[in-house]
Amino acid sequence: MDKIVRIICVLLTLAMVAMIVPELRVSGVRAKPLDPPFVRLTPLEMAALPLATRFDMPLGSEHGAFTYNARAFRIQRHLGDDLNGIGGGNSDLGDPVHAAGAGRVIYAGVPSPDWGNMILIAHRLPDGDELGPVVQTVYAHLESMRVRAGQVVQRGDVIGTVGTAAGRYWAHLHFEVRVGPYINPGQGYADTALNRVAPEVFIRAHRGADENVLNPPPEND
Repeated sequence: MDKIVRIICVLLTLAMVAMIVPELRVSGVRAKPLDPPFVRLTPLEMAALPLATRFDMPLGSEHGAFTYNARAFRIQRHLGDDLNGIGGGNSDLGDPVHAAGAGRVIYAGVPSPDWGNMILIAHRLPDGDELGPVVQTVYAHLESMRVRAGQVVQRGDVIGTVGTAAGRYWAHLHFEVRVGPYINPGQGYADTALNRVAPEVFIRAHRGADENVLNPPPEND
């Protein structure tokens, strides 16, 4: 009798697990990954981020020379800037993409075909910054990625190359600046700005250098 009771208990437990975790494997039960909107940096992880005291444009020169903004922030619901080489078309395919500021790579992967290769870098801003303590820069549609999640990068480091999201678009860099610690590839278009800010405005306000300064990025930010 006790054996039958134990078997019934096991069967009931398995039934409850099947209802809670819908994705089952023959080899066992595998929980679904967390919903990205609920994945965020912890306070300790935020405190450990490199301090970003200056930001530069991720394509072309530090000022963004030899590039143009083909689709700016909030034009046609766009949540970033589409940066292109001045030759247009695929002339910038394979050009180096630079980290806009010192930080840590918190995502490097392919969240969807529309995004293609995407890199998210988290940056700790100086105390008192109105957008702080953390912002993220987003680099999407890359042809290649040269960094991995968890890697620390310095401003100006080459993190990838300009791509087409596997041929879905003309070559360009989709570049965003997001406020907050949430690790979520998200969407590139929305009716509101969500947690995004205008990249060109952010870079201009956080350059930390005179407009005529075009010195190469330092080894340490």
